[in-house]
Amino acid sequence: MTTQAQDPTLIRNQPSLTTSTGRVWLFVGAVFALISIAVLIPMMGMHPPGVALVGICVIVGLYAAMVIARLVIDRQRLRLGVMAGCMGAMALVALVCTYWVASEAWRVTVFAV
Repeated sequence: MTTQAQDPTLIRNQPSLTTSTGRVWLFVGAVFALISIAVLIPMMGMHPPGVALVGICVIVGLYAAMVIARLVIDRQRLRLGVMAGCMGAMALVALVCTYWVASEAWRVTVFAV
């Protein structure tokens, strides 16, 4: 039997969080940021005003934080954890902003009758 410290199936023991250089996180983060921004740009003119724009700005800021973490943080595991956290935060921001704008549009459309 293996101990938890040696178990490669645990999330905290995955190579992307222990031995990666961080380039993969930057690439996947860039793709995710572009997709999220592409979804939020058409929503910029929808109600409530500014939600999509704020979401875009936060996503760009989180990607910039990923790049800065890659360049500044020396401890590999901490750097990868910060980059993964930024990626998760980008997903959360995109989801919340999209849901907020879409639910407001649905509320206005359905209850306007």
